[in-house]
Amino acid sequence: MSEKEKNPIRYSIFDPTGNITALVESPVDESEQRAVAASIMARHAAVEQVGFVRLPDEKSAPAALRMAGGEFCANASMSAASLWALRLGLCEGELSLAVSGAEDAVAVRLKQEDESCFSAAVRMPEAREITAIPFVFEGLSGTIPLVRMEGIDHAVLTPDCPFFALRDRPSAAEKAVRELCASLGAVCLGLMFLEGESAQRRLTPLVYVPGSRTLFWESSCASGSAAAGMLLARQSGERTELELIEPGGALRVESDPQKGETRLFGRTRLRGEYSV
Repeated sequence: MSEKEKNPIRYSIFDPTGNITALVESPVDESEQRAVAASIMARHAAVEQVGFVRLPDEKSAPAALRMAGGEFCANASMSAASLWALRLGLCEGELSLAVSGAEDAVAVRLKQEDESCFSAAVRMPEAREITAIPFVFEGLSGTIPLVRMEGIDHAVLTPDCPFFALRDRPSAAEKAVRELCASLGAVCLGLMFLEGESAQRRLTPLVYVPGSRTLFWESSCASGSAAAGMLLARQSGERTELELIEPGGALRVESDPQKGETRLFGRTRLRGEYSV
């Protein structure tokens, strides 16, 4: 019997607003996580990201989530908390996880909607910096609003920004996100194409993670949604509530610049459990 057969890798697949996420519960050395993630993504074409979790048998013990690229991910945080709640038999409550890319524990409040689905609210780590940076790319030049968060940065591009045009040039956008990520030295970078003027807007996310060598036009991006809310709240100086319509569905953000608090609201559903 091979070592793999002796120690199968157990993982679950969740659907947090279309941002399909695999969570591995079996112990995997950090040096092997990228290869394991690539193997899972090769088996499941819909999976956009892979995280590795440590889930204790009681709520009071510490739980941990590490993404394959070492980045922070709010959708995966929701999913990991939901998986932990299912393992504990918990229908409602708040769970706290140590998440890659975040200095402090991330609190996720859950409420079970059916046997496999939870609504979730994540208290997001606050931005380290909200700024604007100059950028030049293939004849385009201007400034990019940048929300620098723990474990991930997001450029929030609106139609008045010259780089918003990259949304309709996918190959160029993918090249641009790689170049900008390298110039920033970011763990992970998202280009968030944000349009609309009301409390309900449309968001198209492109996310690059050098550590896992992944680049996806994601169905939803929770941290990118939070970044958009943080930026708009900073610009207005007032508490901002925002519903973002993304390719996989809607996410809601509440950001209060006075209190320094941002919460992200979504749903996540268990799609299946696997062993290889």
